[in-house]
Amino acid sequence: MGKIDTITKEYIENPVVFADAFNQFLYHGNQRIDPTQLTELDTTGIVIPYGADGASVPEQKYRDVLKLLHTMTDRNAAYCVMGIENQAEIHYALPVRNGVYDFLQLSRQISEAANSHKHAMKEKAAGQPDQMQKEGVPTNGEFLGGFWKTDRLIPVITLVIYFGSDDWDAPLSLKEMYSNTNSELLAHAPDYHVNLIAPKKLSDGEINAFHSNLREVMLYIKYSKDKAKLNEIIERDSNFQSMARQAADVINIVTGSKLKFPEGKGDVNHV
Repeated sequence: MGKIDTITKEYIENPVVFADAFNQFLYHGNQRIDPTQLTELDTTGIVIPYGADGASVPEQKYRDVLKLLHTMTDRNAAYCVMGIENQAEIHYALPVRNGVYDFLQLSRQISEAANSHKHAMKEKAAGQPDQMQKEGVPTNGEFLGGFWKTDRLIPVITLVIYFGSDDWDAPLSLKEMYSNTNSELLAHAPDYHVNLIAPKKLSDGEINAFHSNLREVMLYIKYSKDKAKLNEIIERDSNFQSMARQAADVINIVTGSKLKFPEGKGDVNHV
């Protein structure tokens, strides 16, 4: 990964920032997701579970995407964040790409459920029925699919954070990508909506719903091309005078700014 990719990904991986992004997007800033309860999910193991002859086949084309992705869970959902740094990185087929990734995550859950049931049945066959008595006897459909009637998936929510100061001009849904505009037909066509945080799309009130320094990062990027407005914000907002270095690094590399650090200090104290 390039330097910009590395810095923004490391920033997103901060559990406080990660949780803050979802709390703002999903819950309007209410602190519903606790960063201390998040645990990482391994993206390197994402596979398509039904390849040729039923074999698991690694999905190689997504290895570059996974480098930019960070995934965590609190057992209520799988939360996935993908950072996009600039206009050149906007993916105009993002609804398809993200949709495939989300279904890969869901497919992985099905594979894990199937493996768990297989292990339980082996234990039962080995004369340890009491340990897995609750599993019961699967129907033919359950046995063939590996996913039992009582099994449930946890939701997968992918959030794209755009670290660019330009307007987002890519499709945010599959329906925007279809060439056919027949509403009756499209009512039955699959759709997928991209969850997006983009500075230019956020009002100042929405940005203020962030509780971490993601607020300052989004606010700075939003007004980075309006120097008068940016200076006005910085002068009246004390948070910009004591910004964590990691947040300032993101701002510097994304906007080409030169926020400075006093020697030996970890925080910015002037611009």
